[in-house]
Amino acid sequence: MSSSTIRQQQGKKQPPSPDASFYQGVMKIAGGTVLGMALLGSSIIAGGLVGLAISFRNLPDVRILTTYAPTETSYIYDIKGRLLSRLHDEANREVVPLDRISPELKRAVMAIEDSHFYLHHGINPNSIGRAMWVNWKSKGVVEGASTLTMQLVKNIFLSSERTVSRKIAEAVLAIRVEQVFEKDQIMEMYLNNIYWGHNNYGVQTAAQSYFNKPASKLNLAESAMMAGLIQAPETYSPFNNYQTAKERQKLVLGRMTEIGWITPQQADAAYKQPLGMGKPTSWSGSKQPYVTDTVMQELNKHFGKEATLKGGMRVQTSVDYYVQEKAQDIVQQSYRRLRGRGVYAKELQLALVSVDPRTHFIKAIVGGVDYEKSQLNRVTQSHRQPGSSFKPFVYYTAFASGKFTPDSVVNDSPVSFRDGSGLYTPKNYGGGYSGAMSIRTALIKSSNVPAVVVGRKVGIDRVIEVARRIGIKSPLQAVTSLPLGAGDVTPLEMATAYATFASNGWYNDPTIIVQVTDSRGNMLLDNTPKPQLVLDPWATASLTSVLQGVINEGTGRAAHLGRPAAGKTGTTDSERNVWFVGYVPQLATAVWIGDDGNRVLGKGVTGGGYVAPIWREFMEQALKNEPVKQFPDASKFPRPKAKK
Repeated sequence: MSSSTIRQQQGKKQPPSPDASFYQGVMKIAGGTVLGMALLGSSIIAGGLVGLAISFRNLPDVRILTTYAPTETSYIYDIKGRLLSRLHDEANREVVPLDRISPELKRAVMAIEDSHFYLHHGINPNSIGRAMWVNWKSKGVVEGASTLTMQLVKNIFLSSERTVSRKIAEAVLAIRVEQVFEKDQIMEMYLNNIYWGHNNYGVQTAAQSYFNKPASKLNLAESAMMAGLIQAPETYSPFNNYQTAKERQKLVLGRMTEIGWITPQQADAAYKQPLGMGKPTSWSGSKQPYVTDTVMQELNKHFGKEATLKGGMRVQTSVDYYVQEKAQDIVQQSYRRLRGRGVYAKELQLALVSVDPRTHFIKAIVGGVDYEKSQLNRVTQSHRQPGSSFKPFVYYTAFASGKFTPDSVVNDSPVSFRDGSGLYTPKNYGGGYSGAMSIRTALIKSSNVPAVVVGRKVGIDRVIEVARRIGIKSPLQAVTSLPLGAGDVTPLEMATAYATFASNGWYNDPTIIVQVTDSRGNMLLDNTPKPQLVLDPWATASLTSVLQGVINEGTGRAAHLGRPAAGKTGTTDSERNVWFVGYVPQLATAVWIGDDGNRVLGKGVTGGGYVAPIWREFMEQALKNEPVKQFPDASKFPRPKAKK
């Protein structure tokens, strides 16, 4: 209720209602004559204090409150608005306007803290007189006379030391605030700033924590208990001592009854009403920590760490909570199966990341087996050799040159090359050679020698250029062995690159954030995709056609989905890193298995035998509600002309 509403009600009979009972309670406390004396006393004291203000020239200008923005908690949501995590520093706070705070709570707070709030001008003469008498008798500051306005300025501008000079400064600032701001504005700032216990600052997060509901939905019983916390939040917390909290609730209800804001019957019913208690939320962990860490990494890059933790951002991510849950479950189950199959690498780890080719939004990200044991996000932070999963970059470059097609013949036979490190002789996995074969067959069988030969013919520098265009940011050296995955890359880079193949050449920088707004809905970051065509459509469609053969009849048969899908296995020398990266038109996913100490996983641990089944299991779950789609037909696009 605003001060103007109270003035309008003076002298009028009102029907029974919360507003009317509030006004009648104020009149019961003050009375017409007492009210006049109080206002006169307030003015006299105010004048005296303004005189004392000469001694307080360094007091802050309260007008800065017009633009004051308290630190707020940032919230991370999935693509459908489900809360995933809260980000905050010390203060867990969500600012809400006054009309989104329960009237019952406003009255309960005023009843126990400042029942004259809408009548005074920042200080309460009656309270000051009583406090002065008590403090004089005790020869110290043992009782305050703080109004809500005085509490507000103390919290924002002053220290909490109990000295006479601080109390005078508090009073001076309170009077200044009341000269600049309306009562409702002060009430809103107060309720959004005070501490309610368990790192909850402001009424909204406190209501969510104590009663698992927004501040607007608090009833009389809940409001009375919350109002009782203000004096000593941790002492009176129902989480710490429920019986003590009930005693404070009874005190607040009694005060509301005494001043006529509720009836004794209402007070008794509220006290007896069962309370559905919540639980502390300020330091609760993220439901999906790898998502949260990835989001924070992006937010810090755009806004800085302080703004991320204190800026009250609302972050919509691109992940679906249930798809992310499936990804996490599959990674953990696969880890157990790998152990059961004899993969005993000391620090065995798995990582999975999925990217939507149409937007390059990250749809799922699992950076390891157990976040509690290791917070390293291997999707974005671990750089590992991709093995044969790098070969598609080489063959795309060949197709785009106009000099090769999937049916071009290459020789799989012994060959050596001299480069900066000496003589290099590529060998196929398992040994042996197959002689002349088409590029299609070479890629389906994952023969190493043809990839190196073609890489030399098109130029390693051009292969690197293609890799850069489609999302590989990690350093790549122009060495002869690069076509076999000699460079170190991240799973996210591989998923992003393959997503560009899946979109038939359209690229957008990958992100896990769809948009960021502030707590009032103002747009801070809009990641609406702006894709660019970076690959030749014919060459990309031709590559996809060949990579479909890898799944249908080659090394990736264990990844077969029963719908058009393309992909490539990857196994490095000595089986230290094994991969499967693949895609359908709607989703590209990279799965990696390795050891954090880069140890050997075991003889015969390959991408096709160990990783492709994991990829298939995830894709089947993620694509349950997605229609079957066909890849573009290369014959629909013009073939690039060969350059001299």
